[in-house]
Amino acid sequence: MRQLLVTGGAGFIGSNFVHHVVAHTDLSVTVLDHLGYAGHRESLAGLPEARVGLVVGDVADAELVDRLVAQADAVVHFAAESHNDNSLSDPSPFVTTNLVGTFTLLEAARRHDVRLHHISTDEVYGDLELDDPERFTESTPYNPSSPYSATKAGSDLLVRAWVRSFGVRATLSNCSNNYGPRQHVEKFIPRQVTNLLDGGRAKLYGRGLNVRDWIHADDHSSAVLEIVQHGRIGETYLVGADGERSNREVVELILTLMGLPSDAYDHVTDRAGHDLRYAIDSTKLRTELGWTPRYTDFEQGLAATIDWYRENEAWWRPQKEATEARYRELGHV
Repeated sequence: MRQLLVTGGAGFIGSNFVHHVVAHTDLSVTVLDHLGYAGHRESLAGLPEARVGLVVGDVADAELVDRLVAQADAVVHFAAESHNDNSLSDPSPFVTTNLVGTFTLLEAARRHDVRLHHISTDEVYGDLELDDPERFTESTPYNPSSPYSATKAGSDLLVRAWVRSFGVRATLSNCSNNYGPRQHVEKFIPRQVTNLLDGGRAKLYGRGLNVRDWIHADDHSSAVLEIVQHGRIGETYLVGADGERSNREVVELILTLMGLPSDAYDHVTDRAGHDLRYAIDSTKLRTELGWTPRYTDFEQGLAATIDWYRENEAWWRPQKEATEARYRELGHV
C-alpha cells in the first residue's frame, strides 16, 4: 500500500486522519473534498505537498471518483454530511452525500478492486437509556432516529451488501463522538470554547443530561489506520475510548479548565429528537487488532483541545458569526 484516497479529508475527522497518516507512515494521500462549510484547505496546512494532494470535488461525481479510485491502493471514506440539526432542516444533502456518495465509491472500488474502509457513527444504533448498563456492540440492531443517522445506517448497509454481493474488499467502523483540533464551531465542544473565548456564555441543550461517549480525533485516527492495515474484510469495528460524560459535565469541565465558574452557562431549547445516551464497547477492536487509545484522560484531551482553539483563532473565526446566526434562527441561543 502506497497511495491512499481519503474522502472528506479536509473536514474535521478526515483532516486529523491525514495528519496522523503523514506523521506515522510513509504513505501518500490524495484528499477528495468539496470544501463545503465544514471543509477547509487550512486544515491541511503544513503538510508536505509531495505526499498530500487536494482534489476539490464531490464524492457523488462518478467520473471523478472513478479516476481517483483507479489511482489508489485503498480508500478511506470520511465524507459525510454530519450535523443533526441541519439534517432536520434539510435532509436532501444527507441523502446525496451519505447514500449516493457511498454508492458511487463502492461501484468504483468494485470496478478497480480497491480496498475500502467506510467511516460511520454510533448514532446508527439509536440511543440507550441513561441508566442502562449496556453499551453498543457490533451486533446491536440499527435504530437511527434522525435523517443524518438514517442515511449513515443506509450507507453502512450498502457497504455490507457490496462486500457480500460483489466481493468488494471493505471494512466498516462506527465511532463515538469525536473532539479535538479543526472541528467546526457548530459542534458542541468547539461552540462552547469559542463562545467563552469571545467573552460570551456556554450553551446547554435542555437539562444537559444527555450522555455522549467522547474520543479524541487522534485516537480515532490511529484506530482507523489499524483497521485499514490489519482489519478483516467484511468486518465492522466499534471505536470508543470509554469517555462517557453528560453534556452538563462537559460544559462544566470546559468552564473550569478556562478559569470560569462551573455554572456560567445558559440552558437553551432542547434539540428535536435528542438522543439520550451513546456508549461504545470497543472490545473487538482492542482484542483482535490490539488497539488502545492514547487519550484515556478526557480532561487532558479537552485541555489540549481548548489550547488549540485559543491558539488558532484565524482558523475558526471566519465560521463563527454565520454559525451563531444559524443557532439564533433555530432558537438555540
